Amino acid sequence: MSTTRRVVIAVFPDVDLLDVTGPAEVFALANRETGGRAGYRVQLAGPASGAVATSAGVRLVTDLTFAEVDGVLDTLLVPGAVDLHPGGPVARIDRDVVAWLRTAAPLARRVASVCVGAHLLAAAGLLDGRTATTHWSTAAQLAADHPAVTVDPDPVFIRSGNVWTGAGISACMDLALAMVSEDLGEEVALAVARRLVMYLKRQGGQSQFSVPLSRPAASRRDIDELRMFIGDHLDADLSTAALAERMRLSERHFARVFRQETGTTPGAYVEAARVEAARRLLESTDQPLERVAAACGLGSVESLHRALRKQIGTTPAAYRRRFRTTTPTAG
Repeated sequence: MSTTRRVVIAVFPDVDLLDVTGPAEVFALANRETGGRAGYRVQLAGPASGAVATSAGVRLVTDLTFAEVDGVLDTLLVPGAVDLHPGGPVARIDRDVVAWLRTAAPLARRVASVCVGAHLLAAAGLLDGRTATTHWSTAAQLAADHPAVTVDPDPVFIRSGNVWTGAGISACMDLALAMVSEDLGEEVALAVARRLVMYLKRQGGQSQFSVPLSRPAASRRDIDELRMFIGDHLDADLSTAALAERMRLSERHFARVFRQETGTTPGAYVEAARVEAARRLLESTDQPLERVAAACGLGSVESLHRALRKQIGTTPAAYRRRFRTTTPTAG
């Protein structure tokens, strides 16, 4: 017998379309993969009945109004919307949604936001004292508007108790898959991910960006040059001591400067760069794992396994099966 898992997604004018449809599709596929055993029932709730225009121009139709939402909820999901300004996007605070959240959140087993929906949770007081994430472009706004919230702009999603917050728009899929995994197990979530041709799973702590994109240009040219050197010499000795010697700085001073300029430690940066290179080789070549590990400076297959497990939560073989191109080269 299936257990009904009632998922209510808030919709309001100019809401981001994928924030709504992405999770809904994940839950629907979970139902299909389990023959209905998953029991997800998705409903759209809005400030009024009828059609709601999204940011994409596509209209969604509510199943019920906010006032009609009662009873126990399994999952309350809050998408977001932005207003575009010359200085960049600004998260929109829909007062109807905020007021409703204050009464609806206690009815739910878990509450989640996707993308800039975190601003709505924060405005309702649901993130006070918690660590949360949002789209990188509005993270500073969230931190400034809500000092009681610890904002981490890097992860794909964060879980704090029964409150989940997701990052960029596509991260709504990762967050929903993580919920399916929690509810039904990783095997079901993996089956859903395969249907969506998605990778299961980007860990919540995985960065929203690749290594080069995640770090802006440093104010020191020598640090930027060092980062280029690291990318071009991943199989070299890139220990903190070796990099400090190359920079002609003491190891302690170098580590402090590198963190100040990049936001991370030399060791963490090097490992992330090596894992990213390993992923590219796994995707595009048939090289044995020993050669992949050596080419990326990870040394051994065991080290390659540990690094991928830590960074992206999977094994080299599983990653290659999922993402290898149809015509790999020997590289």
